[in-house]
Amino acid sequence: MGDASLVELSIPQDVLQPLFSASNSSSLEETLENLIEASRTDVGRSGLASKNILPIVLQLSQNLPYPSGRHLLLSSLKLLRNLCAGEVANQDAFVEQNGVGVVSNILSSAGLLSDPDYGTIRMGLQVLANVSLAGEEHQRAIWHKFFPDEFVALARVRSQETSDPLCMVIYACCDGCPGLDADLCGDFGLPIVEEIVRTACVAGFREDWLKLILSRICLEEPHFPPLFSKLCLFGASSNGEDIEFRNDLFSSEHAFLLKIISEILNERLNDITVPNEFTSCVFGIFKRSVGVTNSVLQCKSGLPTGSTAIDVLGYSLIILRDICAGKRSLGSSEEDDSMDAVDMLLSSGLVEMLLCLLGELEPPTTIRKGLKQGENQDSSSSYSLKPCPYRGFRRDIVAVIGNCAFGRKQVQDEIRQKNGILLLLQQCVTDEDNPFLREWGIWTVRNLLEGSTENQHAVAELELQGSVEVPELTGLGLRVEVDPKTRRAKLVNIS
Repeated sequence: MGDASLVELSIPQDVLQPLFSASNSSSLEETLENLIEASRTDVGRSGLASKNILPIVLQLSQNLPYPSGRHLLLSSLKLLRNLCAGEVANQDAFVEQNGVGVVSNILSSAGLLSDPDYGTIRMGLQVLANVSLAGEEHQRAIWHKFFPDEFVALARVRSQETSDPLCMVIYACCDGCPGLDADLCGDFGLPIVEEIVRTACVAGFREDWLKLILSRICLEEPHFPPLFSKLCLFGASSNGEDIEFRNDLFSSEHAFLLKIISEILNERLNDITVPNEFTSCVFGIFKRSVGVTNSVLQCKSGLPTGSTAIDVLGYSLIILRDICAGKRSLGSSEEDDSMDAVDMLLSSGLVEMLLCLLGELEPPTTIRKGLKQGENQDSSSSYSLKPCPYRGFRRDIVAVIGNCAFGRKQVQDEIRQKNGILLLLQQCVTDEDNPFLREWGIWTVRNLLEGSTENQHAVAELELQGSVEVPELTGLGLRVEVDPKTRRAKLVNIS
């Protein structure tokens, strides 16, 4: 006698017989297989609902021993999942018959093992996911049973198999029920998200539910700073305040979170309003990462590099790039309602900091190769110049500056006043270590000159004096001419 037959003997007949009758079979294993197949279609689910099969399956799931009856239990969960896929009668019956509690007990048993049963947990969560799509009553039933402790326990199961459906359940509940997203963003809810991020960092994710959750918490709501802080290795400030720099200041989860947020922001660039709390926090992270990476060896690869500190530097810089390219972002409090995210960054010294970082880098490869090693060259200064910490760092700095300069006279003026024009003109070249540097450099120079006669005059003077040769000016539709009366250089539009 097989294991399935032995398990079947322990199931009450008043549970088995309705199932046998509905499936026209005489063994539990075959019965479940037939019902699973029948429940794959709308017609099949509706027919089984008319026979009131779901409550019987719930009773079966309660009676199956675990882990000895795991195979049959998994089939029962699969049947429940199919029955609740868009069939309102079954979804309602699931809640009415305490299906949430039944599945909760199963998930607890499967998760308490020294080696968690990922397959059973995943299937149980898929059942809840289908039920959660039925509406607010169903979502609240799930939430009240699982929030926060059981959600935290499930989030700590380090498996992609279980994390994806868990995120679906949580997002569906928060999206459908007013007030539940506030729970998730509160003191009891953020630890759930923290554990989900830790799991996704080590196990990965396939579906977009994690991105939807993080988009809501971090970009639509101002809860990125506390979430980032929870991922700290030790008590470090997340608001940009000065702290003692250490190589272990950032965790791999920090880098992972910033990477995912950078992807979300880039995907939603034209339809999202970034909270100022988020912008301020990211700029603070960037400033701290600059201090940390000063003591970290250069990485020759692009992001991700494998170095946590450098990845945090790079992803925070990319986020700043996209913030500065996005639409107007209003602050969340009354006193800063009139200041958008870019204005806030500019008032915090972003451009000055980026010009300083750019000036500290060794020249692009094209310029370095063209330098003549003459006797009169001052080689001592080259020793103080730094290589890019990762492939693309220079390009990303130039991109942020270019986006800031677009349509902002105060940025155009600041760059000129800080003698940054020549430095930015030197970025209009190809660079092996910075793909697309030339394109970003030309974009930045275009924004620097657009509508600014002062900057156009400064560039013309530089070219006339031989301080810089920029054939890309022609590509911008400009050329240098000398006024015959004043003998002063100027840029002329030839397009």
